[in-house]
Amino acid sequence: MIRLVIADDHPIVRAGLNALFSLESDFEVVAEASTADEAVDLATDRNPDVVLMDLQFGSTTTSGADATRRIRSLDAAPYVLVLTNYDSDADILSAVEAGASGYLLKDAPPHELIAAVRAAAAGESALAPVITSRLLGRMRAPQASLSSREIQVLELVAAGRSNTDVAAEIFVSDTTVKSHLAHIFSKLGVNSRTAAVSAARRQGIIR
Repeated sequence: MIRLVIADDHPIVRAGLNALFSLESDFEVVAEASTADEAVDLATDRNPDVVLMDLQFGSTTTSGADATRRIRSLDAAPYVLVLTNYDSDADILSAVEAGASGYLLKDAPPHELIAAVRAAAAGESALAPVITSRLLGRMRAPQASLSSREIQVLELVAAGRSNTDVAAEIFVSDTTVKSHLAHIFSKLGVNSRTAAVSAARRQGIIR
């Protein structure tokens, strides 16, 4: 029996997933979480095999990636499978780096989701085809690939932060931020912050 925690801030999504898994004889939904912090608590208390994790939880500051990292650091940690609407490079990288076993989009067909949860429970990776293509594309074109830190800098720039604000938020110097931006401009083939943000959004690197 695969013990499952469903973590999503939308009640109707949780209800739909619960109904889907109730049709399968080898699944048991042991708990539902409406916040990322609650997902971490339930992963500790309910001893699931897999946590099905959304990435964004409304107004809460803890993201699904943050919760994934905390869950995967637990003793006898359950596997985490991300199920989300978001497919930017930043989202994918943050989830994979946090230790997620798989990454699916919410438009995945039910049979694909069920198979992915079974794979995650068996310790295997489970990536949606579009996610696999994105990651392979990054590997084939590394010159256009930004590091996780460069993506973080660019997301803050896209949010309207100055170099000084960015430096304070990620605990580096202004000079380091300027260096990151220079690398970003070079990789994206642009020469301004605005153009970098526009190119990154167009390429799906940031939302």
